[in-house]
Amino acid sequence: MTAPTAGDFDYETHGGGYAQRRRTDPRIAAFAHAALGDACTVVNVGAGAGSYEPVGRCVVAVEPSARMRAQRHTRHAQVVAAVAEALPFGDGAFAAAMATNTVHQWADLERGLSELRRVSRGPVVLLTFDGDAFDRNWLVEYVPELVAYERRRMPSIGRIVAALGGTTVVTPVPVPADCCDGFIEAFLGRPECFLDPMIRRAQSPWVFVGPEIVARGVAQLRADLVSGAWDRRHAALRLQHEFTGALRLITAYPG
Repeated sequence: MTAPTAGDFDYETHGGGYAQRRRTDPRIAAFAHAALGDACTVVNVGAGAGSYEPVGRCVVAVEPSARMRAQRHTRHAQVVAAVAEALPFGDGAFAAAMATNTVHQWADLERGLSELRRVSRGPVVLLTFDGDAFDRNWLVEYVPELVAYERRRMPSIGRIVAALGGTTVVTPVPVPADCCDGFIEAFLGRPECFLDPMIRRAQSPWVFVGPEIVARGVAQLRADLVSGAWDRRHAALRLQHEFTGALRLITAYPG
């Protein structure tokens, strides 16, 4: 069975190595797994390589990209090739639904969220980013085009909450300084990591700003790290145990 790849990022072309660089951080996972409550059956939509799937529950993973499905390191879940907007399950088929760092990829956000609500008898749990909080990210000094693109790309928290309906709780999720997931905010206290093209390759927004802009920004960051200019402005980030930026946990209960 095949399914079209959804979203603006071509995971068939650029999705190699995600399983190695986008791993579950257990401290972030604890937020999402607690929000699932005691649900014993969970559908994970836009599941990618399987990050943040709970162990010890019956999980069905939904992922349209064959390349991402092939990288899955978790073997406990059934995997279905489908998109969020057309889930091949009956109403209330699962005790809970989850989607992590994926809603910005969906072609029709409201339809996808409606489908999560339809197939879940209990909570719908999302990990996503609040675009309005991206201005806390110092990368704006080096690649403002990347930060601006991400702000436009991320659906607003208000739009997500409205689409889910019911009773919804939005929780800022702190990102540990040594976060082992490879999204952009994981490295805000480790700026040298952005010089590594392999790390950037697992962060989709770099693809959209163009190689010239990336090269300019990376070169300026490298120069500022050598000169100490970055540390004069942001050294405190190296000492923080965690960083609260744009990462959000949204939990919607049927109402």
